[in-house]
Amino acid sequence: MSLTFTHETLGQRVLFGAGLAAGHLAAEVQRFDARRVMVIAAAAERELAERITAGLPVALLHDDVAPHVPVGKAEQARAAAAEHDVDLLVSVGGGSTTGLAKAVALTTGLPIVAVPTTYAGSEATNVWGMTEAARKTTGVDARVLPAAVVYDADLVLTLPVELTVASGLNALAHCVDSLWAPGANPINQTMALEGARALTVALRGIVADPTNLGAREQALYGCYLAAVAFASAGSGLHHKICHVLGGTFDLPHAQTHATVLPYVLALNAPAVPELAGRLATALGHPPAAVGEDGRAAAAAMLNGLPVVEPECPAAAAVAALNRLRRDLNAPAALAEIGFTEAGIPEAVKRVAAAAPASNPVVVTEKNLTVLLTDALRGAAPTRPYQPVPAPATH
Repeated sequence: MSLTFTHETLGQRVLFGAGLAAGHLAAEVQRFDARRVMVIAAAAERELAERITAGLPVALLHDDVAPHVPVGKAEQARAAAAEHDVDLLVSVGGGSTTGLAKAVALTTGLPIVAVPTTYAGSEATNVWGMTEAARKTTGVDARVLPAAVVYDADLVLTLPVELTVASGLNALAHCVDSLWAPGANPINQTMALEGARALTVALRGIVADPTNLGAREQALYGCYLAAVAFASAGSGLHHKICHVLGGTFDLPHAQTHATVLPYVLALNAPAVPELAGRLATALGHPPAAVGEDGRAAAAAMLNGLPVVEPECPAAAAVAALNRLRRDLNAPAALAEIGFTEAGIPEAVKRVAAAAPASNPVVVTEKNLTVLLTDALRGAAPTRPYQPVPAPATH
């Protein structure tokens, strides 16, 4: 079978090493010949930010950070950057902090050096997002891609296990969505699968021993691969759902991704058995066999019926993900993080309008309603999602 695809590799400098953040950051400030640095860090990260930027020409430390980057917060940060005549942005924190730096870069063109303290992955993408009037808008722009990323596992050692799990599963969602997002191709699929493997091993290691520096490093490695794959593949159905839930209902970002992921996988996996089998293997549970009988077994799984051996790729992938989530004590239900049944019709309407036409399965209001109802309750994804493959495109 011939390969025909387009892949764009984003230009970015990555500096990786435990205990090296301050030195790496100083080198980047010097490389940009920066004289007036704006450090963006939430109040909880302020002490850390001050420590690793000590001795740098910091003109302003801005800590007015909020999830989903409200437009008003972005405008305030842009005004502060202009007032202090800033020539370089340094973000220290998770996805919300990186997102605010991106919002400033989007209109100013200022370069960003990102120092992540979670596994969000936003630092490795050229995707921005802002929220206004209960609607999250996202876009792609070269100006928001951080010019450099400083990864230091020492900075995530104190991230609580509960947040580590949610953030790590958010990164895993980047991997899974990248397998069939609109720009998916063999290169970003390979990175996504290796990212999924690394994250699976790392998250289990962190839960077993939160002080395991090697596991923390592997998690950063996995989240970077996940983000690079996602930046190339684009937003698939999973991210469209989570953007609606986060922007419209103000649900916490990482926990929403961690909760929704198995339901989208259960919807799509039966239509792409080869990819599902590779994902199951990356997650540590290879299917017993990959064959044409896989679709019937997957349908049985989705309808709550026994799955006969040999286990199909879709069933193996869903089982592997659910086993991982159980082992990690992952977030289980959207109801636990503020979503209600009353929000389902509005969410379905908005997701249906944004769903990618290239999704492996035709997205309908019916299967979205069932999916979100299951996710709301934390029920096993056993209802019939009507996994009809999407029409082939030529």
